[in-house]
Amino acid sequence: MPLGAAAAWPADRRGPRSPAARARGATRLTLMAVAVYGLFAVIVAAQVRLGLMAAGPAAEYCLVSLSGIVLFYGLVRSGLSLRLGPDRSMTMAQSVFGVLMTTWGYAIDAPLRGAIIAIMLLNLVWGMFVLSARQALTLCLLALGLLAATMVWKSRTDAADYPPVIEAFHFVFCAILLSAMSALSISMGRLRSKLTTRTAALQAALEQIQTLARSDELTQLHNRRHLGELLAIERQRQARSGQELTMIMVDLDHFKAVNDAHGHAVGDTVLQRFAAAIRPLLRAGDLVGRWGGEEFLLALPATPVQAGVELAERLRQAVAAVTCDDIAPGLRLSFSAGVTACLPGEPTHQAVERADRALYRAKAEGRGRSVVG
Repeated sequence: MPLGAAAAWPADRRGPRSPAARARGATRLTLMAVAVYGLFAVIVAAQVRLGLMAAGPAAEYCLVSLSGIVLFYGLVRSGLSLRLGPDRSMTMAQSVFGVLMTTWGYAIDAPLRGAIIAIMLLNLVWGMFVLSARQALTLCLLALGLLAATMVWKSRTDAADYPPVIEAFHFVFCAILLSAMSALSISMGRLRSKLTTRTAALQAALEQIQTLARSDELTQLHNRRHLGELLAIERQRQARSGQELTMIMVDLDHFKAVNDAHGHAVGDTVLQRFAAAIRPLLRAGDLVGRWGGEEFLLALPATPVQAGVELAERLRQAVAAVTCDDIAPGLRLSFSAGVTACLPGEPTHQAVERADRALYRAKAEGRGRSVVG
């Protein structure tokens, strides 16, 4: 008699599996169930040949069981099962089908009905890693109810092959095993729920750590370390394409005086508003990060130096329009900038140093301007 559902195994130990991998796993497990149903069909055919089962009921049974599991396989393999619910393997549906087939087998296979009770347990085992506690309990009660009804019916209509006393012992035996298996399945479901919650929390914490490792916590721009990594990638792209790459080193003017006069909380807000002001003017491929303190570095792929100077001026206008009256009445923002071309084959740190020297010339010339280095 058949097994139950082709359950989907838990996530791979190396981490969550891709949708394609989960689909392959669900298909393989359902194909395994097809093979198991096929083996039981062979056993049924052998019993018919030995005269232990009537050919008619056996043929009907094999036709329904094999047709049912092949239908499940088709739904799982094609992905149509996802239209019926989130579980691609249709674990609960396959488990219920397995319970029905096992109960039917108990009713027509008197000689091996004791073994069939053991097979009923596998319907719960195969769904143990997927079914919720409620589903496992429902499946257990369904199995017990169907078996009890079948035992009563057969003991009354076929007492020779299904003696009432034997059926009573069978039911007690089945109730003990199914209850124990159900309790284990329910415990597994609760444990899986806890693990899922903890895994989600750990994943959220990991994402937060990764964000902190890449971003400046205050401005939400790239931090210096991550910006350096992105610059290395961009330099490799520049080496392949030969395109121009322009760098702009930016420093907020009189920022120390802002901190001294208004406090570091106001200074932090100024940095945040500066970052918010320049971000909308940058392209998706442009790189910008906090280089340190009130210094920011921009890297502009496929951009000549003159276009970099023009962008710096647009950024300057956007920053000048930022109002800080709510935190420091009368405070206006400006910055100095050093602009330079990052030459192919040139070490990145040399281009950064050249942009930095141009920045200091801009400051020496009166601030609020850009100088090309």
